[in-house]
Amino acid sequence: MHQANTGSEPSAVLEKSIRWWDGVAITLSLPAALFVGLGYSIGAIGAWAAVALWAAIAAIAVLHNWVYSEMGAMFSEKSGGIALYANEAWSRRIPCLGPLATYAYWFAWATAPAIWGLAVAQILTEQFFANASYTLDLGVMQLDLPQLIALGVALFSWALSMVNLRFTMVIITAAGVLLMIPVLIFSGSFMANGWTTASFTWRISADAEGLRTVLAWLFVMAWSAYAVEAAASFIPEFRDTVRDTRKALRISALILLLVFTLTPLGLAGLLGEQALADHPYGFLQIGAQALLGGGAALITLVLIAGILVLSVMGTADAGRALYQSSLDGLTIRQFGTLNRSGVPARAVTVQLLINIALVLFVGNALAVIVAGNVGYVLAHLLAVAGFVVLRKDRPEAARPIRLGRGWVAIAAGLTLFDGLILVVGTTSASITGYGGLKEVGIAVAVLAISQVLFRLRRLQDRAQPASATFH
Repeated sequence: MHQANTGSEPSAVLEKSIRWWDGVAITLSLPAALFVGLGYSIGAIGAWAAVALWAAIAAIAVLHNWVYSEMGAMFSEKSGGIALYANEAWSRRIPCLGPLATYAYWFAWATAPAIWGLAVAQILTEQFFANASYTLDLGVMQLDLPQLIALGVALFSWALSMVNLRFTMVIITAAGVLLMIPVLIFSGSFMANGWTTASFTWRISADAEGLRTVLAWLFVMAWSAYAVEAAASFIPEFRDTVRDTRKALRISALILLLVFTLTPLGLAGLLGEQALADHPYGFLQIGAQALLGGGAALITLVLIAGILVLSVMGTADAGRALYQSSLDGLTIRQFGTLNRSGVPARAVTVQLLINIALVLFVGNALAVIVAGNVGYVLAHLLAVAGFVVLRKDRPEAARPIRLGRGWVAIAAGLTLFDGLILVVGTTSASITGYGGLKEVGIAVAVLAISQVLFRLRRLQDRAQPASATFH
């Protein structure tokens, strides 16, 4: 592969091998994230409140994706998605925000295999290995069955992310379409004879504490809904950049809105509020029995396939973000290379090692989720705020996809919203049960590493200010 120097770092061209429907397929696995979190939210705040908030956060995610369609077409040569758009916007005003956004975004996606691997382990254990107690003794440490399953998910995600994207997309598309089958079935279950809202409750008070609860849960739900932006990371690989960018980001967002609105409503009415609260990892199997008369094991395998796609998507997305941040001078040079398959192999392999460490030495995904979500929402905040900054600082810049003037106000509103749920969510973790001060402290420490790597890159650039052209 030819690599040409553009400054202080050699850059490589990602192969244009996918179309807009591939971008949509990348996000078809997001209902798996909804299924993992739906039961907990219903158990905490009631079915009516959970249905309303899942629909609301999906609608807000749609607005984000519309904004990103303009920014993605502006910077169509940049892989890595929204965090790199934030860097473009803020690099002249506050340079340190660029590496902060990109590292926050990268960490949120890079840790997906550990998070989803532990989720797969819990689902498999509950469905098939309820009484299993297998332990692998390595001498220096012992690994239980959930850890071994999680390590398998991490290795699977790494392997699929190391090959040509076109091949990986075939598997991602197949699994995504497969997952949409139960999604469609359960989304339409409100038409079933036994469907009723009689068990639905709204357990959020109409006062300041209630508002705090709403914002805290929206912060948690944003981790699942905002991920619909993932297609933006693959924009340089779209064959018809402008057309594919517009369709991929917008169609995937609208599908998400339908799924996140209808599926919670259908499942809660079919099974009842208490069933989802009592079986947060097993309600799909109960739903299959109630609606289809069987198929619980098959539904479990389909759900796991969707979760595996989420893990692969996170690995591939994060690898491209780290690769592009190296090309843009935001982190060390070593991550700015591609292998013969056109994959940022070094970045993807570093992510594998991080996930192995998380599974072996943390074991509980909670701290990782909180740390990742703090950074992820922060990256979105800086990206949508960057839309406003770019309209002011670069009014004459080429915008192949240009939104109307009203979108500047919408982007400003999204910035305020993201800031609000970020502040309330990180200071009110006890409301949702997703961590506490320790987990937030881990998030801050992780984000601080971005500034260390940024300074190291500057030292590298001073020591080696120019590079030769590579072939």
